[in-house]
Amino acid sequence: MQVKDFFSSSAKLADLTSLRRRRVIQISAVTGFGLFASSLVARGITFDIFLLGLFSLIVTGSLAYKYYVTTSSYLLLGAMSSMLFALSATGAGVFDIAMIGYPGVIIFAALLGGIALFGTVLSLVLLQCITLTWLIMHDVVTPNPPILSWSHVLFIMVIYVITGFSVFILIQDIRRLMQSLQQEVSKVEQNRAHIQHLAHHDPLTNLPNRILGERLFNEKLRESEEKGLQLALLFIDLDNFKPVNDALGHAAGDRFLQKISQTITDHLSTKQSLIRFGGDEFIVLAPEISDKSEIDDLCKNLITWCSNEFEVLQTKVVVSGSIGVAQAPYDGIKFKQLCRKADIAMYEAKRNGRNRYEYYDVRFDEENDEKFTLIQRLRPAVQANEFEVYYQPLIDLASNEVQAVEALLRWPQKDGSMIFPDKFIPLAESSGLIIPLGAWVLNQACEFCAKQHENGHTNLTVAVNLSFAQFKDGTLPAVVEQALQNSRLAPQFLELELTETILADENGTTGEQLEAIKSLGVHFAIDDFGTGYSNLNYLQTFSARKLKIDRIFINTLGIGENDAPLVAAIISIADSLGMKAVAEGIESKPALEKLIKMGCDLGQGYYWSKPLPAPEVERFLSNHPTK
Repeated sequence: MQVKDFFSSSAKLADLTSLRRRRVIQISAVTGFGLFASSLVARGITFDIFLLGLFSLIVTGSLAYKYYVTTSSYLLLGAMSSMLFALSATGAGVFDIAMIGYPGVIIFAALLGGIALFGTVLSLVLLQCITLTWLIMHDVVTPNPPILSWSHVLFIMVIYVITGFSVFILIQDIRRLMQSLQQEVSKVEQNRAHIQHLAHHDPLTNLPNRILGERLFNEKLRESEEKGLQLALLFIDLDNFKPVNDALGHAAGDRFLQKISQTITDHLSTKQSLIRFGGDEFIVLAPEISDKSEIDDLCKNLITWCSNEFEVLQTKVVVSGSIGVAQAPYDGIKFKQLCRKADIAMYEAKRNGRNRYEYYDVRFDEENDEKFTLIQRLRPAVQANEFEVYYQPLIDLASNEVQAVEALLRWPQKDGSMIFPDKFIPLAESSGLIIPLGAWVLNQACEFCAKQHENGHTNLTVAVNLSFAQFKDGTLPAVVEQALQNSRLAPQFLELELTETILADENGTTGEQLEAIKSLGVHFAIDDFGTGYSNLNYLQTFSARKLKIDRIFINTLGIGENDAPLVAAIISIADSLGMKAVAEGIESKPALEKLIKMGCDLGQGYYWSKPLPAPEVERFLSNHPTK
């Protein structure tokens, strides 16, 4: 910016110098023409003075032509004032007609220079007037009033022409300066308007940004309240936008955002406003809402518009949108407050399957507060090993023997209550605490199983659930190997339960880590089968030993027949792949009998035992046969 200002200042200085040079040449030429005309009728000493002045003007013009602007300016004005002094001294003194030429000299000084030149010339003129007066008063110079003739009229006309010319070019320069100033002011106003636009609009989509969005919100809220109506704030987040950027590049992502924002804008009413909140997040302000159905219709339309097919860089792109809704004044009257609540509702929409909308509910805040409090307690709890591993038996349905136990994590509280995994495991996964917590569970489970082998249950297997987050740092094979070494448990007695989400990961190192773990001799089981991707290909790829049927399909067995065909199909799949089918959540004898008829191999559930702490499981094992 400083370099730009330097060159701009240099250009302006060069333009000013060029203008002064042109003015010196013009004044020298006009004055020289006047002196030449006057010299044709002049006689005696007056002719000599004109001749000397004409010579000075020729020198002045030459110096200006060669760009000695300052020197030529001083010489021009000095020569003109000296010539007027000489004419007055040889004529009628201070009453001589030459005296009326001094104002022109002063005007020329103002035109050609700054304060220094103007002050110098003005001082010289005043000094010459004082000197001339003193000389006359002391009889050094005797005034010689001329006899009026046509030559004197010519002299006066020349002086008026030169003075008039000086006034004319002065006015022209002032006018030109005013025009230049007006242009500069206009540019400043345009720049200010442009800066204001940039400050209040998103540069990519040209939509209002958060700053202008807040102003629009306040205006529309005031208008809605005056009519006794509500304003809806809809928070939109585009689902699956990141793959667009990753696959096609950010330029394509930017172009897509421009297209989708234009589509939404084109469909909104004149009262409604679309605001870019940031990234792939947008806000729609819908004022003057009288009925909830209006918001429902708008949300459904927005979901439809977001799901349109857009062509970007010759590629068809389709995404969806999740929307959270907050209403003013019902949910608040502050823009940031409504944005936060609509954002919370939007995440609820994503959690419930995406491509849908949710209204803000105060319970969302309560859940967030609970999560925040819980995550603050989670880290010190992990560091202090405040958790406890419970175990639930897996029963062989044919022999009623305990074949394995599943390790299940619990978080006991000082007041005797219990926090279950569905509350704290997602927080541990999102915070990275699942890595040390998962390693601790593995060690505890392996040590427990090794101890049971010493107690005589030599074929007992322990199953441990794995989280997808445990694969992120690539250290899981080493953690598993270390747990086996620490407990001296043979690897074939450790079974790791994998969800279908883990197996479906094709981008990370999950597959390589699973192969490394399998090479240790550890077995795998597929947990919650039927609730995820249900891809048979990875069942064969990872050679899982067990296929666990999710409890949601088992709960109604023996009561209704809705899930029976699906359960039978899963058992058949397991059998055809050489895997053991495990039914989770068996709670009744009719369900057990139904599963036995279907050919299910193993089961676990409250029918035999709920998850128990280690000492109680040991007592359970001592009272039940193990395989």
